[in-house]
Amino acid sequence: MLDFAIFAVTFVIILIGAVLYLYPSSRSASGVPGLNPTEEKDGNLPDIVNKGSLHEFLVGLHDEFGSVASFWFGRRPVVSLGAVDRLRQHINPNWTTDSFETMLKSLLGYQSGSGAGVTESMIRKKVYEGAINKTLENNFPLLLQLVEELVDKWASYPKSQHTPLCAHLLGLAMKAVTQLAMGSRFRDDAEVIRFRKNHEAIWSEIGKGYLDGSLEKSSSRKTHYESALAEMESVLKSSLLNMFCCFFFCPQVMEDGMVFTLAGCVITANLCIWAVHFLSVSEAVQERLYHELVEVLGEEPVTLEKIPQLRYCQQVLNETVRTAKLTPMAARLQEVEGKVDQHVIPKETLVIYALGVVLQDADTWSLPYRFNPDRFADESVMKSFSLLGFSGSQACPELRFAYTVAAVLLSTLVRRLRLHRVDGQVVEARYELVTTPKDDTWITVSKRN
Repeated sequence: MLDFAIFAVTFVIILIGAVLYLYPSSRSASGVPGLNPTEEKDGNLPDIVNKGSLHEFLVGLHDEFGSVASFWFGRRPVVSLGAVDRLRQHINPNWTTDSFETMLKSLLGYQSGSGAGVTESMIRKKVYEGAINKTLENNFPLLLQLVEELVDKWASYPKSQHTPLCAHLLGLAMKAVTQLAMGSRFRDDAEVIRFRKNHEAIWSEIGKGYLDGSLEKSSSRKTHYESALAEMESVLKSSLLNMFCCFFFCPQVMEDGMVFTLAGCVITANLCIWAVHFLSVSEAVQERLYHELVEVLGEEPVTLEKIPQLRYCQQVLNETVRTAKLTPMAARLQEVEGKVDQHVIPKETLVIYALGVVLQDADTWSLPYRFNPDRFADESVMKSFSLLGFSGSQACPELRFAYTVAAVLLSTLVRRLRLHRVDGQVVEARYELVTTPKDDTWITVSKRN
């Protein structure tokens, strides 16, 4: 087997391994064009490692074999869909489970909701989404306060000072998730720091044991992980009653809370990071957003009711998700035999949604590598975007929460400060479950007159 360094290249490879571990099946050819296994035991894992990430591997795969392509993960065939029309044939709008949520729960070892029926799943989904919406409504002034504190800090900097986006905006995301969802105890910075350490320990470890058993072999790592998970769960059991106070507390509630706290922090932070970065390098977009904010809000703070009126701001965030490829892939297990075009997909085949490929497909997006929020004024573009799960009813609650935090940040920040790029800075992306900058990203700011 390949050594541990291979398995540490990308969390997403680990994620797929977990799904395949949980849903074993026999080796079978799907008939979909694609790669033959490079190695008998590892399939095309060496090819993925050589490309640097699963996303970069999928880009090359679809360039070579087209929008429906296959490869091997170990001894299991995997089918990848890399075009909107192919995804439209496969996605079922009536699905009640979110693929991101399901995989993350599997990695955490949660099984309590796996056998739920359609009605139960729909009720739980509504409870979960309703709780997050209510949390935002009840705690919106607190969110505004957190954002204003950060913007005040940036406004105090001289124009020459470099502002670290990753460090500051991850801190904002951590505070927003913990204080809004889990109560006043997280207004203590020490509690936030403890949460951040546990979050990092869990996020960096989940899933590794499914591939190489390294967590089981290292007693110190296992102890550290289990301690962080136990502490996080203990905090959630007491704190999430604040979020789900109107509903009967059960294991599924705790699991939903764990998904929200883990994924919500990472998605929120990186949506904000990439949005501010793109605005700093797109002066025309930044000024147009400023004029919309002044026209809609004047000098008043943004409100939850006003956010839907900020249409160009929404377009900026949509284009941020698309250009950054914020979540570059999703996956589902084929529950029954299916078909895409002429290709039959056997039951229990893992189907990858190559969202990072689709989001920069020239057949769907004109000039796909250009940051252009105007493209989202087109209704047909919005339909494609919604189909991919980035908008509308298909968007996961964590992404909706992230959009709200980002809208509050931009509406406050852009009205007070101009954002400037740092000359000579090259920002490269790390493609994992959520796309992040490889290194901290910097801007400078100056006050508006």
